[in-house]
Amino acid sequence: MRVARSLVILLAIACHHVFAIDLAAAGENYPSRPVHFVVGFTAGGPNDTVARILSDWLSEHLGQQFVVENRAGSGGMIAANSVINSPPDGYTIMFVAPNNAIGASLYKNLPFVFLRDTVPVAGIMRLTNIMVVPPSLPVRTVAEFIDYAKSHPGELSFASSGNGTSVHMSAELFKAMTGVNIVHVPYRGSSAAAPDLLTGKVHVMFDNLPGVIEFVRSGKLRALGVTTAMRSDALPDVPAIGETVPGYEASVWYGIAAPKGTPPDAIDVLNKAMAVALADPKMKARIAELGGVPMPMSPAEFGKLVADETEKWGKVVKFAGISVE
Repeated sequence: MRVARSLVILLAIACHHVFAIDLAAAGENYPSRPVHFVVGFTAGGPNDTVARILSDWLSEHLGQQFVVENRAGSGGMIAANSVINSPPDGYTIMFVAPNNAIGASLYKNLPFVFLRDTVPVAGIMRLTNIMVVPPSLPVRTVAEFIDYAKSHPGELSFASSGNGTSVHMSAELFKAMTGVNIVHVPYRGSSAAAPDLLTGKVHVMFDNLPGVIEFVRSGKLRALGVTTAMRSDALPDVPAIGETVPGYEASVWYGIAAPKGTPPDAIDVLNKAMAVALADPKMKARIAELGGVPMPMSPAEFGKLVADETEKWGKVVKFAGISVE
Protein backbone atom coordinates (compact mmCIF):
# COMPACT_ATOMS: atom_id res chain seq x y z
CA MET A 1 0.00 0.00 0.00
CA ARG A 2 2.84 2.37 0.92
CA VAL A 3 4.61 1.56 -2.37
CA ALA A 4 1.45 2.19 -4.39
CA ARG A 5 0.94 5.53 -2.68
CA SER A 6 4.55 6.49 -3.42
CA LEU A 7 4.04 5.62 -7.09
CA VAL A 8 0.94 7.80 -7.24
CA ILE A 9 2.83 10.72 -5.73
CA LEU A 10 5.74 10.26 -8.12
CA LEU A 11 3.38 10.10 -11.11
CA ALA A 12 1.63 13.28 -9.99
CA ILE A 13 4.94 15.09 -9.63
CA ALA A 14 6.07 13.81 -13.04
CA CYS A 15 2.85 14.96 -14.73
CA HIS A 16 3.13 18.36 -13.09
CA HIS A 17 6.62 18.80 -14.55
CA VAL A 18 6.09 17.34 -18.05
CA PHE A 19 5.08 20.70 -19.46
CA ALA A 20 8.13 22.48 -18.02
CA ILE A 21 10.47 19.71 -19.19
CA ASP A 22 9.10 19.77 -22.73
CA LEU A 23 9.48 23.53 -22.95
CA ALA A 24 12.96 23.44 -21.49
CA ALA A 25 13.96 20.94 -24.17
CA ALA A 26 12.46 23.18 -26.84
CA GLY A 27 14.18 26.36 -25.73
CA GLU A 28 17.04 25.23 -23.50
CA ASN A 29 16.96 27.66 -20.57
CA TYR A 30 14.45 30.19 -21.91
CA PRO A 31 13.10 32.04 -20.07
CA SER A 32 15.80 32.43 -17.43
CA ARG A 33 14.66 35.87 -16.21
CA PRO A 34 11.45 37.96 -16.20
CA VAL A 35 9.73 38.68 -19.53
CA HIS A 36 8.20 42.09 -20.23
CA PHE A 37 4.76 41.90 -21.86
CA VAL A 38 4.00 45.35 -23.30
CA VAL A 39 0.38 46.50 -23.71
CA GLY A 40 -0.37 49.68 -25.65
CA PHE A 41 -3.32 50.81 -23.54
CA THR A 42 -4.15 51.80 -19.98
CA ALA A 43 -4.55 49.32 -17.15
CA GLY A 44 -8.04 47.92 -16.69
CA GLY A 45 -9.00 47.89 -20.37
CA PRO A 46 -9.76 44.75 -22.42
CA ASN A 47 -6.25 44.28 -23.82
CA ASP A 48 -4.73 44.74 -20.39
CA THR A 49 -7.24 42.36 -18.79
CA VAL A 50 -6.45 39.55 -21.20
CA ALA A 51 -2.70 40.20 -21.03
CA ARG A 52 -2.74 39.90 -17.24
CA ILE A 53 -4.73 36.66 -17.30
CA LEU A 54 -2.19 35.18 -19.73
CA SER A 55 0.79 36.60 -17.84
CA ASP A 56 -0.35 34.90 -14.64
CA TRP A 57 -0.65 31.58 -16.48
CA LEU A 58 2.72 31.93 -18.22
CA SER A 59 4.44 32.97 -14.99
CA GLU A 60 3.12 29.88 -13.24
CA HIS A 61 3.94 27.42 -16.01
CA LEU A 62 7.24 28.78 -17.33
CA GLY A 63 8.82 29.51 -13.98
CA GLN A 64 9.60 33.20 -14.64
CA GLN A 65 7.53 36.31 -14.12
CA PHE A 66 5.74 37.77 -17.14
CA VAL A 67 5.39 41.43 -16.23
CA VAL A 68 2.69 43.49 -17.96
CA GLU A 69 3.83 47.00 -18.87
CA ASN A 70 1.26 49.58 -20.00
CA ARG A 71 2.60 52.09 -22.51
CA ALA A 72 -0.49 53.93 -23.63
CA GLY A 73 -0.83 56.52 -26.37
CA SER A 74 -1.29 56.97 -30.11
CA GLY A 75 -3.53 53.93 -30.48
CA GLY A 76 -0.84 51.54 -29.31
CA MET A 77 1.83 52.91 -31.66
CA ILE A 78 4.01 54.12 -28.76
CA ALA A 79 4.06 50.61 -27.32
CA ALA A 80 4.83 49.04 -30.70
CA ASN A 81 7.72 51.44 -31.28
CA SER A 82 9.18 50.70 -27.84
CA VAL A 83 9.03 46.94 -28.41
CA ILE A 84 10.49 47.17 -31.91
CA ASN A 85 13.42 49.11 -30.47
CA SER A 86 13.98 46.65 -27.60
CA PRO A 87 16.71 43.98 -27.69
CA PRO A 88 15.40 41.02 -29.74
CA ASP A 89 16.23 38.48 -27.07
CA GLY A 90 12.80 37.08 -26.21
CA TYR A 91 12.46 39.08 -23.02
CA THR A 92 10.25 41.82 -24.49
CA ILE A 93 7.04 40.81 -26.22
CA MET A 94 3.92 42.77 -27.11
CA PHE A 95 0.17 42.39 -27.12
CA VAL A 96 -1.08 42.62 -30.72
CA ALA A 97 -4.59 43.58 -31.84
CA PRO A 98 -6.26 45.16 -34.89
CA ASN A 99 -4.82 48.58 -33.96
CA ASN A 100 -1.44 47.31 -35.12
CA ALA A 101 -2.89 46.36 -38.52
CA ILE A 102 -4.91 49.58 -38.76
CA GLY A 103 -2.01 51.85 -37.80
CA ALA A 104 -0.03 50.83 -40.87
CA SER A 105 -2.36 52.85 -43.12
CA LEU A 106 -3.93 55.31 -40.67
CA TYR A 107 -0.73 56.88 -39.31
CA LYS A 108 1.24 58.66 -42.00
CA ASN A 109 4.59 59.15 -40.26
CA LEU A 110 5.29 56.00 -38.27
CA PRO A 111 8.98 55.34 -37.57
CA PHE A 112 8.49 51.62 -38.18
CA VAL A 113 6.73 49.11 -40.44
CA PHE A 114 4.97 46.67 -38.16
CA LEU A 115 5.02 43.67 -40.51
CA ARG A 116 8.69 44.22 -41.33
CA ASP A 117 9.98 45.03 -37.86
CA THR A 118 8.23 42.39 -35.76
CA VAL A 119 7.94 38.62 -35.76
CA PRO A 120 4.65 36.86 -35.00
CA VAL A 121 4.61 34.63 -31.93
CA ALA A 122 1.09 33.31 -31.31
CA GLY A 123 -2.62 33.93 -31.56
CA ILE A 124 -4.68 34.44 -28.41
CA MET A 125 -8.39 34.84 -29.11
CA ARG A 126 -11.11 36.10 -31.41
CA LEU A 127 -13.83 38.37 -30.15
CA THR A 128 -16.19 41.15 -31.13
CA ASN A 129 -16.62 44.82 -30.44
CA ILE A 130 -19.98 45.89 -29.11
CA MET A 131 -21.90 49.12 -29.62
CA VAL A 132 -22.94 50.41 -26.19
CA VAL A 133 -24.71 53.55 -24.98
CA PRO A 134 -25.53 54.90 -21.51
CA PRO A 135 -29.12 54.22 -20.37
CA SER A 136 -29.70 57.98 -20.39
CA LEU A 137 -29.59 58.02 -24.20
CA PRO A 138 -33.19 57.45 -25.41
CA VAL A 139 -32.42 54.64 -27.87
CA ARG A 140 -32.72 50.87 -27.57
CA THR A 141 -31.78 49.62 -31.04
CA VAL A 142 -29.28 50.37 -33.79
CA ALA A 143 -32.09 51.74 -35.95
CA GLU A 144 -33.25 54.07 -33.18
CA PHE A 145 -29.67 55.27 -32.68
CA ILE A 146 -29.29 56.06 -36.38
CA ASP A 147 -32.58 58.00 -36.40
CA TYR A 148 -31.67 59.88 -33.21
CA ALA A 149 -28.18 60.75 -34.48
CA LYS A 150 -29.57 62.00 -37.79
CA SER A 151 -32.05 64.20 -35.96
CA HIS A 152 -29.21 65.59 -33.78
CA PRO A 153 -26.34 65.99 -36.30
CA GLY A 154 -22.98 66.73 -34.70
CA GLU A 155 -24.44 66.64 -31.17
CA LEU A 156 -23.48 63.07 -30.30
CA SER A 157 -19.94 61.90 -29.60
CA PHE A 158 -18.31 58.49 -29.67
CA ALA A 159 -15.49 57.43 -27.39
CA SER A 160 -12.58 55.27 -28.49
CA SER A 161 -9.52 53.75 -26.89
CA GLY A 162 -7.37 55.88 -29.21
CA ASN A 163 -6.84 56.77 -32.85
CA GLY A 164 -6.46 53.72 -35.05
CA THR A 165 -7.88 51.16 -32.66
CA SER A 166 -10.57 48.72 -33.71
CA VAL A 167 -12.84 50.65 -31.32
CA HIS A 168 -12.23 53.83 -33.34
CA MET A 169 -12.44 52.20 -36.75
CA SER A 170 -15.61 50.23 -35.95
CA ALA A 171 -17.30 53.58 -35.30
CA GLU A 172 -15.80 55.20 -38.41
CA LEU A 173 -17.06 52.32 -40.53
CA PHE A 174 -20.49 52.72 -38.93
CA LYS A 175 -20.45 56.44 -39.70
CA ALA A 176 -19.44 55.87 -43.30
CA MET A 177 -22.10 53.20 -43.89
CA THR A 178 -24.99 55.00 -42.16
CA GLY A 179 -24.23 58.67 -42.84
CA VAL A 180 -24.55 59.70 -39.18
CA ASN A 181 -22.55 62.70 -37.95
CA ILE A 182 -21.05 61.78 -34.57
CA VAL A 183 -17.86 63.31 -33.15
CA HIS A 184 -14.79 61.25 -32.22
CA VAL A 185 -13.36 61.63 -28.69
CA PRO A 186 -10.18 59.50 -28.35
CA TYR A 187 -8.92 58.35 -24.94
CA ARG A 188 -5.74 56.57 -23.86
CA GLY A 189 -7.59 53.30 -23.45
CA SER A 190 -11.05 51.89 -22.88
CA SER A 191 -10.81 52.11 -19.10
CA ALA A 192 -10.04 55.83 -19.39
CA ALA A 193 -13.18 56.34 -21.50
CA ALA A 194 -15.49 54.33 -19.24
CA PRO A 195 -16.34 57.05 -16.65
CA ASP A 196 -17.44 59.52 -19.33
CA LEU A 197 -19.44 56.85 -21.15
CA LEU A 198 -21.18 55.69 -17.98
CA THR A 199 -22.19 59.25 -17.07
CA GLY A 200 -23.30 60.19 -20.59
CA LYS A 201 -20.57 62.76 -21.27
CA VAL A 202 -19.94 60.74 -24.43
CA HIS A 203 -22.82 58.93 -26.03
CA VAL A 204 -21.65 55.71 -27.67
CA MET A 205 -18.65 53.40 -27.86
CA PHE A 206 -17.80 50.38 -30.01
CA ASP A 207 -15.59 48.77 -27.38
CA ASN A 208 -13.92 45.36 -27.26
CA LEU A 209 -16.46 43.13 -25.55
CA PRO A 210 -14.25 42.25 -22.52
CA GLY A 211 -14.03 45.95 -21.65
CA VAL A 212 -17.76 46.49 -21.18
CA ILE A 213 -19.43 43.09 -20.83
CA GLU A 214 -19.89 43.45 -17.06
CA PHE A 215 -21.37 46.94 -17.50
CA VAL A 216 -23.85 45.45 -19.98
CA ARG A 217 -24.71 42.54 -17.70
CA SER A 218 -25.27 44.92 -14.75
CA GLY A 219 -27.41 47.33 -16.80
CA LYS A 220 -24.98 50.23 -16.44
CA LEU A 221 -24.63 50.32 -20.24
CA ARG A 222 -27.12 49.35 -22.94
CA ALA A 223 -25.90 47.09 -25.74
CA LEU A 224 -27.25 47.89 -29.20
CA GLY A 225 -25.29 45.51 -31.40
CA VAL A 226 -22.11 43.51 -31.91
CA THR A 227 -19.73 44.31 -34.76
CA THR A 228 -19.19 40.74 -35.99
CA ALA A 229 -21.36 39.27 -38.73
CA MET A 230 -22.92 36.81 -36.28
CA ARG A 231 -24.22 37.29 -32.74
CA SER A 232 -21.93 36.54 -29.81
CA ASP A 233 -22.57 33.46 -27.66
CA ALA A 234 -21.71 35.59 -24.62
CA LEU A 235 -24.66 37.93 -25.28
CA PRO A 236 -26.96 36.01 -27.64
CA ASP A 237 -29.85 38.46 -27.28
CA VAL A 238 -27.76 41.35 -28.65
CA PRO A 239 -28.16 41.53 -32.46
CA ALA A 240 -25.36 41.99 -34.95
CA ILE A 241 -25.17 45.55 -36.29
CA GLY A 242 -25.21 43.98 -39.74
CA GLU A 243 -28.81 42.90 -39.13
CA THR A 244 -29.70 46.59 -39.38
CA VAL A 245 -26.82 47.88 -41.52
CA PRO A 246 -26.33 45.24 -44.25
CA GLY A 247 -22.68 44.46 -44.92
CA TYR A 248 -21.37 45.98 -41.70
CA GLU A 249 -18.72 43.77 -40.05
CA ALA A 250 -15.63 44.36 -37.91
CA SER A 251 -14.09 41.41 -36.09
CA VAL A 252 -11.38 41.61 -33.43
CA TRP A 253 -8.47 39.36 -32.53
CA TYR A 254 -5.60 39.32 -30.05
CA GLY A 255 -2.11 37.86 -30.34
CA ILE A 256 1.56 38.22 -29.45
CA ALA A 257 4.54 39.53 -31.42
CA ALA A 258 8.21 40.23 -30.66
CA PRO A 259 10.98 42.39 -32.15
CA LYS A 260 12.45 41.18 -35.43
CA GLY A 261 15.46 38.99 -34.75
CA THR A 262 14.05 37.33 -31.64
CA PRO A 263 15.56 33.80 -31.37
CA PRO A 264 13.37 31.09 -32.93
CA ASP A 265 13.78 28.93 -29.81
CA ALA A 266 12.19 31.64 -27.64
CA ILE A 267 9.33 32.06 -30.10
CA ASP A 268 8.84 28.29 -30.15
CA VAL A 269 8.64 28.10 -26.36
CA LEU A 270 6.13 30.95 -26.19
CA ASN A 271 4.01 29.56 -29.01
CA LYS A 272 3.86 26.09 -27.44
CA ALA A 273 3.04 27.61 -24.07
CA MET A 274 0.17 29.61 -25.56
CA ALA A 275 -1.20 26.49 -27.26
CA VAL A 276 -1.24 24.69 -23.92
CA ALA A 277 -2.75 27.72 -22.15
CA LEU A 278 -5.56 28.05 -24.66
CA ALA A 279 -6.39 24.34 -24.27
CA ASP A 280 -6.59 24.67 -20.48
CA PRO A 281 -10.28 24.28 -19.49
CA LYS A 282 -10.01 27.06 -16.90
CA MET A 283 -8.45 29.42 -19.44
CA LYS A 284 -11.10 28.52 -22.05
CA ALA A 285 -13.82 29.23 -19.51
CA ARG A 286 -12.28 32.58 -18.58
CA ILE A 287 -12.00 33.59 -22.24
CA ALA A 288 -15.64 32.59 -22.78
CA GLU A 289 -16.67 34.77 -19.82
CA LEU A 290 -15.04 37.69 -21.61
CA GLY A 291 -16.95 36.90 -24.79
CA GLY A 292 -14.03 35.45 -26.71
CA VAL A 293 -13.02 32.23 -28.47
CA PRO A 294 -9.48 30.78 -28.13
CA MET A 295 -7.37 31.28 -31.28
CA PRO A 296 -4.27 29.07 -31.11
CA MET A 297 -2.07 29.62 -34.14
CA SER A 298 1.44 28.87 -35.31
CA PRO A 299 3.69 31.93 -35.79
CA ALA A 300 3.21 31.62 -39.56
CA GLU A 301 -0.57 31.46 -39.24
CA PHE A 302 -0.70 34.46 -36.95
CA GLY A 303 1.64 36.39 -39.23
CA LYS A 304 -0.67 35.74 -42.18
CA LEU A 305 -3.65 36.93 -40.13
CA VAL A 306 -1.92 40.21 -39.30
CA ALA A 307 -0.88 40.70 -42.93
CA ASP A 308 -4.41 40.00 -44.20
CA GLU A 309 -5.92 42.32 -41.58
CA THR A 310 -3.44 45.07 -42.50
CA GLU A 311 -4.64 44.89 -46.10
CA LYS A 312 -8.33 44.76 -45.09
CA TRP A 313 -8.16 47.71 -42.69
CA GLY A 314 -6.18 49.71 -45.23
CA LYS A 315 -9.27 49.55 -47.45
CA VAL A 316 -11.51 50.62 -44.55
CA VAL A 317 -9.26 53.59 -43.75
CA LYS A 318 -9.44 54.67 -47.38
CA PHE A 319 -13.21 54.12 -47.48
CA ALA A 320 -13.73 56.18 -44.33
CA GLY A 321 -11.38 58.90 -45.61
CA ILE A 322 -9.44 59.39 -42.38
CA SER A 323 -5.77 59.69 -41.43
CA VAL A 324 -3.60 60.70 -38.48
CA GLU A 325 -0.37 62.65 -38.88
